[in-house]
Amino acid sequence: MKIKVENKVTILSDTLAEFFGDKMNLARIKFFGLFISALCKVQTVCFEKLACGFDSSVNVESSLRRIQRFVAGYSLDSDLVARFIFALLPHEPPYRLVLDRTNWKFGTKNINILTLGIVYKGVAFPILFHIMPKFGNSSMQERIDLMARFVRLFGSSSIECLLADREFVGDQWLEYLNKLHIEYHIRIRDNFWVEKPAGGKRAKASWLFNTLKINECGFHRKIVRVNGELCYLSASRIINKENVPELQIIVSFNKPDKAQVLYKERWQIESAFKALKTSGFNIEDTHLSDIERVSKLLALVLIAFAWVYRVGIHLDTLKPIKIKKHGRRAISLFKYGLNYIANLLFTNDIDSFNQCCKFLSCT
Repeated sequence: MKIKVENKVTILSDTLAEFFGDKMNLARIKFFGLFISALCKVQTVCFEKLACGFDSSVNVESSLRRIQRFVAGYSLDSDLVARFIFALLPHEPPYRLVLDRTNWKFGTKNINILTLGIVYKGVAFPILFHIMPKFGNSSMQERIDLMARFVRLFGSSSIECLLADREFVGDQWLEYLNKLHIEYHIRIRDNFWVEKPAGGKRAKASWLFNTLKINECGFHRKIVRVNGELCYLSASRIINKENVPELQIIVSFNKPDKAQVLYKERWQIESAFKALKTSGFNIEDTHLSDIERVSKLLALVLIAFAWVYRVGIHLDTLKPIKIKKHGRRAISLFKYGLNYIANLLFTNDIDSFNQCCKFLSCT
C-alpha cells in the first residue's frame, strides 16, 4: 500500500521535473509534489494539516519543519512559476487579462493581493500577483509594474485586452496602456468628467448616456479625453446588487461597441479568488503575515489551482457537469477537478492519477 502512495508523489514530481528539472534540484521538486498533493487532499494551507497530508516516510513533525524551512528560507523565483502556469493554459494567445485585488485580514495585519489573471471559461487563471501590506487600493505604479512584468515575460502581443473595475483608473495608468497600444475596457465612475477634443467642452460621462433605458447599451462614437488621455466610452444601464438602476460606463482603447460584452468577463477573477479561499484551498487559514513568505505560499497554491482547473475542464468534456435551472453549473470546473484529484489521492488508481498529472506537463 505504501509503495503505491509514494508512487503518486513520484509521478507528480517527475511531471513537474519536466519543466523545473534544469532550474531547481530534485529535492525541491519533490517537495513541490508533496505540497501540492497534500494541498489537494486537506484543502487548506494550514501547515499542521498540510504536514499530516504529506505522503512521506518521515513523521508529521519532520514534514512540518520541511514546510516551515521552505517558506522561511527558500528563494523561489516567482517569474519561473508564472512561466510554468502560462505554459499550462488550455488555450492559445492572445489572451484577455483581468486585473483585480483581493484582501484578507490576519489579526491586525491586512494582506492585499493585486492579481493579473487570464480569462478562460468562467475563471481567470492568476498569472502574476503583487502582495501589498496595506488596506485599500493599489497605486498606479504598482499596477504599471505588474503589467510591465507581464509584458517582459510574455510580450504585449500575447494580450488581446485588459479588463478592470472602477478602482483601476488614473491618468498615468491610461497613458501607460495607450503608449503600449494595449486594448483595455475599464469601468469608470459615472461622475467622471470627460473632454471633447474638438471644442474642448467638458461633460460628466453620465450626461453622454442619460437616455439609456434599463438593460440598454450604447457607445459614444467620437473619441474623448479621460484624465487627459484619448479613449472611447460605452455604457449600459444595469440593475446593481442593491437592486438600484445605475450606469456602467466603460473606457476603452478602441472597440467601444464590444466593451460591454467583454467587460462582463471581468467577474471571472472572482471565481478564482473564491477557489483560493473558501471554495477550495482556504488560503486565509494561513498564519503568515510576512510578504515574502505569503508570496512563496501563494505561488505553490497557484500551481495547484492551475492543475486542478485543467483537470476539471477535461472531466467536463468526458462527463459534462449538470446545468441547473438557473443556467449555472451544479459545481464549478475547479471543484469538479479538485474532488476528482482528492479522491484519486486516497485510492490506488495509479493509472488515472498518471493521466491527471499529464495536465501538468509542459512538453
